[in-house]
Amino acid sequence: MSSVAVRVLSTVNAPYGTALSAEQLAARIADPISADHFDPSAFSFFSEVDEELQHAFLHEMHIDASIAIDLAKRFSALAGYNLPLAKAA
Repeated sequence: MSSVAVRVLSTVNAPYGTALSAEQLAARIADPISADHFDPSAFSFFSEVDEELQHAFLHEMHIDASIAIDLAKRFSALAGYNLPLAKAA
């Protein structure tokens, strides 16, 4: 596992006592329904992981950035505040 994935997963998994793999988290980040289900792991990725590390994870996991940005915007609307990736073009 890459250092990017390890850093992201330690941030996302620890607070919720989960053990998601990088692939499982990537699937949640790339799925718009994650916002509808208020997925805590996906929200944690967008709210607690440094933006630069988010971009590195998206690249490493081959996630379309525009899909992740749209999901971040949906989570921002639900949370009532801007998440870093939601401000991306």
